[in-house]
Amino acid sequence: MKLRLDTQSTPCSMAVIITTAALMCLGVVMVFSAGETLGEGPFDRGILASPEIRQAAFSAIALVTLLLVSVIPTRMWAIRRGKWFQPVVFLALLALMLLVLVLIPGIGEKRNGARRWLSVGPDAFGLGFQPSEVAKAAMTLFLAAWCAWIGPRIRKFWTGLLPTLMIVGLFVGLVGIEDFGTAALLALVGACVVLGAGARIWHLALMSLPGVIGIAYLITQRTNRMQRLLTFLNPEADPQGFGYQPIQSLLTIASGGWWGRGLGAGVQKYGYLPEGRTDFIFSVICEELGIVGGIAVIGLFAVLLWQGRKATSCAPSEFGRLLGLGVTLMVGFQAAINTAVVTVSVPTKGISLPLVSAGGTGVIFFAILIGLLANVARAAPIETPQWDSGPSSVGRADRNLIPGGAT
Repeated sequence: MKLRLDTQSTPCSMAVIITTAALMCLGVVMVFSAGETLGEGPFDRGILASPEIRQAAFSAIALVTLLLVSVIPTRMWAIRRGKWFQPVVFLALLALMLLVLVLIPGIGEKRNGARRWLSVGPDAFGLGFQPSEVAKAAMTLFLAAWCAWIGPRIRKFWTGLLPTLMIVGLFVGLVGIEDFGTAALLALVGACVVLGAGARIWHLALMSLPGVIGIAYLITQRTNRMQRLLTFLNPEADPQGFGYQPIQSLLTIASGGWWGRGLGAGVQKYGYLPEGRTDFIFSVICEELGIVGGIAVIGLFAVLLWQGRKATSCAPSEFGRLLGLGVTLMVGFQAAINTAVVTVSVPTKGISLPLVSAGGTGVIFFAILIGLLANVARAAPIETPQWDSGPSSVGRADRNLIPGGAT
């Protein structure tokens, strides 16, 4: 099969790419700022040992990856009848294999008490990735391709919805063993995509009962998850333990006021706010750039989500529509959960701010997803009048552009 690149840009695809690039650039700047410690800057630790320099490199790689993915037609990921090799199936199986490998002691690496990492390359480089980030991209792609392939069968419980939810449950279950927050995100996105594909609401409501039991099991199997839930209700009850991080996050946000202390002038990053470069980077943004800066970041995400909605609604194929929906929801829900965590609106979870938080795996795989969204936007038809086609071929959209042409 000859692959023809989609190189024609649309206003929607350009808006997606530019907004994403702006968030990446902001992320690099804030990671450098949040990485400063007393008496030591990012460049004092060397290139290999500096998370800030590595984040800049990963962001550059991610941006190039986004641009490349955005011109590769998404139809290559669709499930094709009669073909023995399906790229999207291979990607899903690879992601599931990585999720199993990371759980094996001696292969998966524990960081911050959870076995979520696989190391890559020599130890001197300190490189690794989280298979859960691969799972986000793989599940989104596969679920869109699968739902588009089965079509109206999604409205049938036994032959449509149940196999689909089993696929989602496999991803959610493997991720949830070590990462409850990401598992909840995958479940939420999966349910919304299935609904968008045409599943009956009462079927999903029926299947939510075992889902609730599974969530309760995942919460109760780890004492720290229960403790975080209880601490969320009253952080002051354990100010030096589980309540320390949410309290410091609120103090960081409050200390910035409306206009912030100034870029690089924050003080909470000097040993007070844990995970300031990663999960709680939004708190650092609010301290240094103020509430106004935080609103601006939320505004950038709002623009990205709005363009994702436009691309989804104009997608020329069912696969493109469901893929655009899944990517938009994945970015939107993760950004919403992260901001809710740092403002102590929900219990603390290890969820990063997409494209902004430090983390090479996250920024690259989100770039891949958004590159797919940009390609969906490229494929969306542009409503332009066809004046040279003759009166008989003027379409409905064109008639609406001609005064008196609409009836």
